Amino acid sequence: MMDPDYELFARAVEAGSLSAAGRMLMISPAMMSKRIARLEARLGVRLVHRTTRRLALTEEGAILHRDIVAILEAIAQAEDRVTNRLRSAIGPLRVSAPTSFGRLHVAPHVGGFLAAYPAIELELNLTDAYVDLLAEQIDVAIRITSDIPASLDAQLLAANRRILCASPAYVAEHGAPERIEDLARHRLLAADGQLPWRLVNGRGRKLVDGRSHVRTNSSEIVRELALSGVGIALRSLWDVGPQLAEGQLVRLLYGWEGPGDLGVHAVYPRAAFRPPVVDAFVGFLRDRFEGAPWNAAGSRERS
Repeated sequence: MMDPDYELFARAVEAGSLSAAGRMLMISPAMMSKRIARLEARLGVRLVHRTTRRLALTEEGAILHRDIVAILEAIAQAEDRVTNRLRSAIGPLRVSAPTSFGRLHVAPHVGGFLAAYPAIELELNLTDAYVDLLAEQIDVAIRITSDIPASLDAQLLAANRRILCASPAYVAEHGAPERIEDLARHRLLAADGQLPWRLVNGRGRKLVDGRSHVRTNSSEIVRELALSGVGIALRSLWDVGPQLAEGQLVRLLYGWEGPGDLGVHAVYPRAAFRPPVVDAFVGFLRDRFEGAPWNAAGSRERS
């Protein structure tokens, strides 16, 4: 780091006098003179012929001033390069997203995002495993959760409404449950760790326990099993919205849904400064999700 006395010397030369430089730096002329004298003593040369009104450089002072100015300009240029890079959405961006959500709702927007931000180098990793953002050097992760760790900041991108559904073929063969208690005699479908189901309506809450008719670690398999008539599933609207609209699935037990505490979040390490590449990506997805038929929430930031 450059000695502050060098910068003070350069300012004094530019101002033309100790009093003028002192007014700019809010330092008395006596202190200005003392600090320049300290610099001269350390270097063992006389740098200026000075009074409070006028400075005249010695030959050694002119050489030092020229070199200090060059160094200060180089530092300013380096700072500009760094801050401009940070202010612009430029450079690498590593993103993690759940497999099914990433395939259905992130990957289709990648082309538009890169067209809008051609200087971003995107890496998109899809996984259903929990990702440690710092250990894996992930800039932003998409998570469907209600639990945001204190070490992370988050923006809510979309609601995550979950409804009970089955195929028309399943309903034709097994009938539709009329009460929540009827689920006990039906075939339930859930990925590992997704049962019991917590369900709510306007009057209360119910816990639906049981075992999945087919064991699987994949939520995508659960959707496909429901479509093929194997059983009843609790699925997110972002996952089965088109199938419901097309009649491939029918909603069951209207009024009962998964709790509204889960949301689709963009999460990123908590820091004083957030890279523009992260803001660009999160803002782009938020805008795309805002009008999606499966999203009934606006976005908000938790910090």
